[in-house]
Amino acid sequence: MLQDICTVFWRDWVVLKRRLPKFILSRMVAPMLYLVAFGWGLGRNIQVGSGSYLDFLVPGIMALNSMNISYNSLTPLCTERIYHRSIGEYIIAPMRFNAFIIGKILAAVLRGLISSAIIMILALAFGANLNITPLFVGILILNCVIFAEVGFFAAMKMDSYEELSQVNTYVLLPMSFLCGTFFSTRTLPEVLRWFIDVLPLTHTSYLLRGISTQSPVALESVAVLVVYAIIGFILGNKAFRDQLK
Repeated sequence: MLQDICTVFWRDWVVLKRRLPKFILSRMVAPMLYLVAFGWGLGRNIQVGSGSYLDFLVPGIMALNSMNISYNSLTPLCTERIYHRSIGEYIIAPMRFNAFIIGKILAAVLRGLISSAIIMILALAFGANLNITPLFVGILILNCVIFAEVGFFAAMKMDSYEELSQVNTYVLLPMSFLCGTFFSTRTLPEVLRWFIDVLPLTHTSYLLRGISTQSPVALESVAVLVVYAIIGFILGNKAFRDQLK
């Protein structure tokens, strides 16, 4: 099982390694714009609690960025399934189904962590105060896992890139702006806040922000993320097996 996982992961790492400089440069653009526009521009006139808005903003950007990178890392499987017809080769390969899924998810997590490390470096250069702990990194990994599973499931279920773009429009885009990334959800209407507080990115944003400010860790939020990760893996596994039909 472990060898199969490593094989799938290594294939994706070889591809990423060849494109690593371009990957790093492209992942610097959006965070740089967020930090300049919200951190230096708008953020100079905003104080959040006892810290600056920049300190408030960076954990939210890291949650948002890790979501997008992890999700988009696995959506190309849709092309392999529909246009290249290569998913069948993975299915008949002498490896366990779970190994393929786990290997792909780990490769997406790696991309998410590399992108997050870039944001950490940029944020420190902008003067942000970050408290990076093993728990902080663990929550970040868990967030990457959840949205990599969402990307895998979407790639197995959607029949075109147009349908994949709808997932971005109706799922990822609203979460990007409403799940505590740029402002506290406490300012929203109660009914809307209840719905948003159920979403995984909200829990990731508040956990990362709380750990960064050395606040008590909300264990119920960690539990919610773990449940999302388990459900996501089950759904992804089923979607992949459905390709046999």
